[in-house]
Amino acid sequence: MNQQTLILCVDDERNVLRSLERIFLDDDYVILTAASGEEGLEILEASPQVQVVISDYRMPGMNGVEFLREVFSRHPDTIRIVLSGYADTAAVVAAINEGKIYKFIPKPWNDDELRMTVAKALEHFDSHRRNVQLAEELRLRNEELRALNANLEELVAVRTCELVQQNRELLHARNVLDLLPFGVLGVSRDGVVVQINREAAHALGIAADRVLGRPAGEGLPKELCTLLGNISEASCGYQTLALPGGELTVKGMAMAEDGPTGIILTLLRGALP
Repeated sequence: MNQQTLILCVDDERNVLRSLERIFLDDDYVILTAASGEEGLEILEASPQVQVVISDYRMPGMNGVEFLREVFSRHPDTIRIVLSGYADTAAVVAAINEGKIYKFIPKPWNDDELRMTVAKALEHFDSHRRNVQLAEELRLRNEELRALNANLEELVAVRTCELVQQNRELLHARNVLDLLPFGVLGVSRDGVVVQINREAAHALGIAADRVLGRPAGEGLPKELCTLLGNISEASCGYQTLALPGGELTVKGMAMAEDGPTGIILTLLRGALP
């Protein structure tokens, strides 16, 4: 055992207490003795870590069951054992539940049986203490999990609100782009069309949903793709492209914001004067 084992023996007969001390001489126990229930309670107040209390039943003033009932009230984890003569058996058995008594041992006792009983009582004490500790650890873990879940739910709620707001902003930006009187075309650094507004689709004579997310070379006019290839880290001035659907004035601009460089093209139908 990691902690010192304390056993309190209570009996009004000094020779009985000496006998109990001799029984446990070979054991690694600290034996405390008291000549009355009142004295035993005083010792327990000074040494509340006592694991086992062995008390005689017949004592002047407070008898053994009354004493152990008080012990249970103040120190419920302590293992309580009653020693009693055969004449007291019926009375003790009837009173066992009052003091939550672990074991009744008749006098005269068998030394080996008493030692075995105390050893089992200490195992019971340690097992109960471990169960209490495990239950407390489990309670703390459950509280931590509840706190984590509550925090996670809060984070999810906040993130959901952020995503909803971002979606609204993206939808608003898309609507604004579609209302512009000139075309806007966005191409990523790896050549994928990532943005095309309504005017750009009309000016190029293509369907927006057929080019979005696809390589520019698969859906855009080759003249426009050639211009995209000439734009790198710098912007280009206005250029006029002759396309099958008519002339377009195009201005290209390379953009990089927290990521790879992309290209934004603005398209105006017709040539500049």
